[in-house]
Amino acid sequence: MKIYTRRGDAGKTGLFGGRRVAKNDIRVEAYGSVDELSAAVGVARVHVTDGGTRDRLSLVQQDLFAIGAHLATPPPPAGRRSPELPDPPTKRIGKMEDWIDAAAAASPPLRNFVLPGGSAGASHLHVARAVCRRAERRVVALALRSKMDPGIVRYLNRLSDYLFAAARLENQRTGRGDVEWKA
Repeated sequence: MKIYTRRGDAGKTGLFGGRRVAKNDIRVEAYGSVDELSAAVGVARVHVTDGGTRDRLSLVQQDLFAIGAHLATPPPPAGRRSPELPDPPTKRIGKMEDWIDAAAAASPPLRNFVLPGGSAGASHLHVARAVCRRAERRVVALALRSKMDPGIVRYLNRLSDYLFAAARLENQRTGRGDVEWKA
C-alpha cells in the first residue's frame, strides 16, 4: 500500500464514511489537533522517568486514536448508518481523576502559578498539556456545529489536568521542582 494517494493535492481530504471536505474544515481541525496531541504525548512518554506515567501516557495515546476516529466521522445522512467505531474512552475520565489525585498527593502543595519547565519530561508534559487545551478548543468549536459525544470534551479537559499534575510529579521525582511564576 502506498503512503501517498494524491487525492489531497487540491486541498481536500476524506472523512470516515467517505465525504470529502476542505483540509481546513472544522472537523479536520479538531481531529488534526487530537492527532498532534497524541504526537506530543508520545514525545513526553519518551522523556518521562517514571514507568507508571509512561504506561498511562501509552493508554492515553490509544484513547486519543479512538477519539480521533469519532471526530473524523460526521453524522451519517438520513437513512444511512454510521461506520463502526470503538467506544469513546469516556470511562477513563474517572481513572484520570485518580491519577491526578495520586500525582497531587505526591507533589508539594501548589502555592503559585507554575511555568512550563524543569526536567525534560516535565517540559514535554507541559507542551502536551498546552496542545491538549488547543485540541479541546477545536473540539468544542466542532461540538457547537455538529452532534458528538459530550464525553470527548470532558475527556480532553481532564487529560489536560492530568498532564499538568504529571508534569509536577515528574519535576518532583527528578529533584528539579516546579518553575514558579514570580510576579
